[in-house]
Amino acid sequence: MSIPNGHPFYKMSGSGNDFIFFDARSDSGVAHALDNPESVRQLCATGTGIGADGVVFLQSDTYQAFRIRYFNRDGSLGELCGNASLCSVRLARELGIVGDGTCHFETDAGAMTGHFRDGKPEIDLPVIHDVRPETEFEREAGEQRIGFANPGVPHLVILVEDVSKVDVVGRGRPLRLDRRLKHGANVNFVAPLGTGSSEFQIRTYERGVEAETLACGTGAVASAALLHEWGLAGQVVRLMTKSARTLVVTLRRKADGHLWPSLSGEARVVYQGRTAEL
Repeated sequence: MSIPNGHPFYKMSGSGNDFIFFDARSDSGVAHALDNPESVRQLCATGTGIGADGVVFLQSDTYQAFRIRYFNRDGSLGELCGNASLCSVRLARELGIVGDGTCHFETDAGAMTGHFRDGKPEIDLPVIHDVRPETEFEREAGEQRIGFANPGVPHLVILVEDVSKVDVVGRGRPLRLDRRLKHGANVNFVAPLGTGSSEFQIRTYERGVEAETLACGTGAVASAALLHEWGLAGQVVRLMTKSARTLVVTLRRKADGHLWPSLSGEARVVYQGRTAEL
C-alpha cells in the first residue's frame, strides 16, 4: 500500500491545548492547500483526523522573525491564541528561526514579543484595554462574581467555590452565545486551589472549539487580570489548568492604569508526521 504524499506537520501541546503546526516557510504549498475552514475541521477532527484544538501556519514575515496564522477547531480564524503563541516561540527555536533570547513575531492581533526564561517560552501580550470587574450577567448557585476582559479575544470569567462541580459546557455554551456579547466569548471558571491559597484552578469553555479544553492561555490572562482587579491575586498569578499544568501570568500596571500581561507555560512538540491528501 502506498501512502499519498502530503504535508509535514508538528503536533504540539501547550499545557494540554493541542495544535497542528505547519511550517509554511519550507512548504510553500501548505497554506494554499489547507488554509481554509473545511481542511482545518478535517485535520482537527478527533477519530477521523489528527485531532487538535486548532491549526497554526508558521510563516515568514517582512518585519518580524516569523508570523503565525491561527485557525480554531471549527475552521474560524482566531485573532490570538496564548498557548499557540507559546508553542510558536518554542517551535521557532527548534527550527532555528530564533535563539534563546527575545524575539518578535506577528499575529492577527498585532506584533508580539517572546522570551525564554528557565527553558520555558514566555510571551508579552497586548495591553488589556477592556477589563470589567462587574457585568450584567446573572450569577447562578455557587458563582460569586462574573467579570469580562479582552486580552486579544473576549473572555467572561466566573469566580466559583469549586471548579470540579461546574458544568462547563452546560453553563459555558449559553453564555458564549449570549446576545449581549457582540462577538461571543470564551467562558472561564476559576477558584482558589485551596483555603488561603494564592494559586487558582481554571476550566474553560473555548469559543471556536465549542467545548471545554484542557487549557486556554488567553483565558488564564483574562482570569488573572480580573482576580487582580477583584483584590484576590497579586501581580504574579499561577493558574492550574484541567491538564494539571500551570500557566503563570505576570501583570504590570502601565502609567495609564491599564494592565500589560505576560504568559508563560509548557510548550512542547509531541510528535512529527505527514498528512495524507485530504
